[in-house]
Amino acid sequence: MIARIFADRFVLLLLATIVLASVLPVRGQAAETASLISMAAIFLLFFLNGVRLPRDEVLHGARNWRLQGAIFLFVFGVMPMVGLGLSHMFDNILPATLALGLLFAGILPSTIQSAAAYSALAKGNVAASVVAAALVNLFGVVLSPLLFAALAHVGEANVSGEAVGRIALILLLPFALGQLSQRWFKPWVDGHKSLATWMDRFSIAIAVYVAFSGAVVAGIWSIVRGDELGWLAVALSVMLAVGFGGSWLLGGIMKLPRGDRITMLFSSGQKSIAIGAPLAATIFPPAIAGMVLLPTLAYHMAQLILSAPLATHLAKDS
Repeated sequence: MIARIFADRFVLLLLATIVLASVLPVRGQAAETASLISMAAIFLLFFLNGVRLPRDEVLHGARNWRLQGAIFLFVFGVMPMVGLGLSHMFDNILPATLALGLLFAGILPSTIQSAAAYSALAKGNVAASVVAAALVNLFGVVLSPLLFAALAHVGEANVSGEAVGRIALILLLPFALGQLSQRWFKPWVDGHKSLATWMDRFSIAIAVYVAFSGAVVAGIWSIVRGDELGWLAVALSVMLAVGFGGSWLLGGIMKLPRGDRITMLFSSGQKSIAIGAPLAATIFPPAIAGMVLLPTLAYHMAQLILSAPLATHLAKDS
């Protein structure tokens, strides 16, 4: 099963990006150029997301307010508190920026594509999953940095007015433009789904490469020891257990239909690298962004390894 996960081309792309940044990080003047390229790629990423998300689907899915409300509160209520608690718990064990990364992972919304894919595999409510993930990602662009600013109390975590402006310019503006230009661009995006998906993935990979290059130049592999990586794995295991186990238990307590309960599981427990990488690159300087992003990268890999057998098991039990 793990072999099947690592056969996923996006996972391989992210791993290759981390290796490339470790061996050949971008430096000096080239780093400034790479940062501009990264911002342009992020702009394209959110423009395409705006183009492909049908407005009528959002309105239709939002009517299931009980399910959508529970997912929203879990993603932006429970998980940020878990991230905050873990960041304080491991603050004296991990480097400060790495501990801060646990909070950063906690405030991120869930994925869109993989949440829907695993809901389909597990025979859940796929339409509700797509809408739920789309809604939390849309709100997450605004709420995630605000939550991070409210919960983090260290110098590197301050979200300045300038950073808020960059978030609006690089994330919100292209999404809005994509929504407004659906009439012209959506037929092309729908007709070239594979190409558009890879454009998404390479945009994310560029943001990860630039952020991780900065961390490598700042000495991430000399700052983070092997035992600290082990403690990070422990912290992320707790976050995964709460994210997946907690959302499944809450769905049972709410007595949701099985399809909706499956949707809540995958739409609440996962974390989006598609939001995390651009957000880290927008808020932090490169030397800090890579360290803060490392827990999110590790969580993303782990959630894929966990989700595949879990979805298969749920499908067999249905």
